[in-house]
Amino acid sequence: MTGNTHQEMLAKYAEAIVKVGLNVRAGQRLIITLGATRGVPHQFAPLVREIAKAAYAVGAKYVDAIFADEEMLRIRAQHAPKDSFDVYPKWQIQAVTDMIEHGDALLSIAGSNPDLLGGLDADVVGQMQRTHLENWSPVSEKVTTNAINWCVVAAAGEAWARKVFPDLPVEEAQEKLWQAIFETTRIDQPNPISAWENHIVTLRKRAKYLQSKQYAALHYKGPGTDFTLGLPNGHLWISAQSLAQNGIAFTANMPTEEVFTLPDRNRADGVISATFPLSYGGTLIEDFQVHFENGRITKVAAKKGEAALQKLVDTDEGSRHLGEVALVPASSPIGQRGHLFYNTLFDENASCHIAIGRAYRFTLTGGTELNDEEFTAAGGNVSLNHVDFMIGSPQMDIDGITKDGAREPVMRQGEWAFEA
Repeated sequence: MTGNTHQEMLAKYAEAIVKVGLNVRAGQRLIITLGATRGVPHQFAPLVREIAKAAYAVGAKYVDAIFADEEMLRIRAQHAPKDSFDVYPKWQIQAVTDMIEHGDALLSIAGSNPDLLGGLDADVVGQMQRTHLENWSPVSEKVTTNAINWCVVAAAGEAWARKVFPDLPVEEAQEKLWQAIFETTRIDQPNPISAWENHIVTLRKRAKYLQSKQYAALHYKGPGTDFTLGLPNGHLWISAQSLAQNGIAFTANMPTEEVFTLPDRNRADGVISATFPLSYGGTLIEDFQVHFENGRITKVAAKKGEAALQKLVDTDEGSRHLGEVALVPASSPIGQRGHLFYNTLFDENASCHIAIGRAYRFTLTGGTELNDEEFTAAGGNVSLNHVDFMIGSPQMDIDGITKDGAREPVMRQGEWAFEA
């Protein structure tokens, strides 16, 4: 870590978010919300203010944030009438969709309490989650088609910091989590922008190699895992940087260590074992397996949180299929930290992962022009959900299966098996 003060590091972080993550252009507006769900907790205000300064410095026309108290969600789940969970603050949707329709930028800040809804009535939590997903779907659709430049970053919330570092006093835990965020997003480097540019080049080389192969399927073999996942014709391997429909190149996740593409929703067979717990809907799901047949989830089992996992796959038909497959080496800087972040933005970059639910249209050639039926027919998946879970480990081998059935090593013992 450099000798910079916390405030100076926040400013550097904000600059990288604006210039690398969002790549905000002069004349754009920017709206900031929490983790693509609800309002930003007020404890994140110092970061939000630095982001606003950085955005205005590059010519942004207007910057605003939706602030809220996330504890209100828990209070609602505990005390609101049981027949009231279909009510939703649609003004938030209107605010965000207005920005999207005008080609503006969207930033989501992750960092909420992983246990916010833990221990509550699973049916109530499920109703709240479904209502949110249904109402947020117009925004999700625009994000999955890269309609605008968007980005997800993190801030070290107190409750999140306590979860990650439970043995430390809260102030020390929060400071240590901020340090982890700064390190994994390259903000501790002498020139963070240059460091990001170099990192993007490296990831794009991996994506280019895999794109040239156009494998028909991937086969995963590891402890508790024997799984074959089909890849549809025209799938596109994507890495750190994408081009939005508004013409702006952006980096959607900070941090990012993945190279990802579209799985065929109809071709997944075998069993996959999660190698990290999944924090979903305020519940921690641990030691779980997912069984597939002909692309469809047929069975889930977990030592802890199985009811929450079952509710996830029962959300809609698309939640019984996959929407993303991502490759991450076990030597990823996040994986090497040796602890769980209880936050998908980080944990998915520690390990190879797959996502239950909605696919990104931009991972299929011509996918952003297809309607739901056409996208599904091409092998894409449509769902209210998009939930990543981690499956990679230093014991995982992955083969690429060519169209003629030959096998080629893609990963061995969790590491890349080819030179990009």
